[in-house]
Amino acid sequence: MNQLKSKSKTSMLPTTVFNSSADQAERPTNVLVVGVGGQGVILVSKVLAQLCLSKGLQVKQSEIHGMAKRGGTVFSHIRFGPQVWSPTIPAGEVDVLVALEWAEGLRWLEYLNPESGTFVSDTQHIVPPFACRNRLRGAEDTYARETPSEIINKVPNGFALDAAGMAKELGNERTSNTILLGILSTTLDFEVKDWEETLDLFVPPKTIDLNREAFHIGRQWIENAIHTAEVAPVTEFPVQQYLPEESGLVDWEFTAEWCKGCDICVKMCPERCLRLTADQKVEMTDIHDCTGCRICEWLCPDFAIDIRKPEFH
Repeated sequence: MNQLKSKSKTSMLPTTVFNSSADQAERPTNVLVVGVGGQGVILVSKVLAQLCLSKGLQVKQSEIHGMAKRGGTVFSHIRFGPQVWSPTIPAGEVDVLVALEWAEGLRWLEYLNPESGTFVSDTQHIVPPFACRNRLRGAEDTYARETPSEIINKVPNGFALDAAGMAKELGNERTSNTILLGILSTTLDFEVKDWEETLDLFVPPKTIDLNREAFHIGRQWIENAIHTAEVAPVTEFPVQQYLPEESGLVDWEFTAEWCKGCDICVKMCPERCLRLTADQKVEMTDIHDCTGCRICEWLCPDFAIDIRKPEFH
């Protein structure tokens, strides 16, 4: 599992940036949640905003939804305290930056408080189509090259983990945002039961138990990450491998039962090798045209596409 602990060597949890018993009149607490469409950025921000409101705090929330279809940038500013005047957070004043996608986290790093800010990010890569400018096999995209260790060493408190992979192990990749919500909860002075009850309001009733489990997985991960910081090995996410000219065909797996026929993958495929059938299901027109860029897999809201590249050295 790809994960990187904080550079902190203490046995304490992340610094509590909001304390309900402390005097917060001087400035509000600032939380910034970022990611791409479909990851659940708005869910995280709504849970936090509602929890703060239930405690009698003033809350200002400002959000940008990006593309209506999946893949566009999404970010949400949440400011709360006894008095909050502006809905947007100035650069350099974010207390907690939560990134559901790695490059989006890097994009907003300048907003993090350079003295005391906490950065929490999923190492998941969702490469936008415009980063794939050269469609030849063996070409590299223009996605961010910074590694977790490079970034963690530049921030006061930093945590990077494969939340998407952890959610997949749990049985539902869509709960990765709830895992990160669990980590966020350790930085704010609210009772765990209040977090749970508020989370229940925003998830489908049949997924309440699953989301609560994901929430506690996040909390447990941060405790383990801190307590084992001195002995746990650091594992970076693997460098992206690109198909060389002599490589074999891509293994393209499609689960028709999950496909809703939204045609996002068809429209975004750089090679134009996907199409919708008469019954509104996706099919590959010619596997030889596929370069394995995985854009279709990353953008599919139904998780119906799985790309496996051939092994090469």
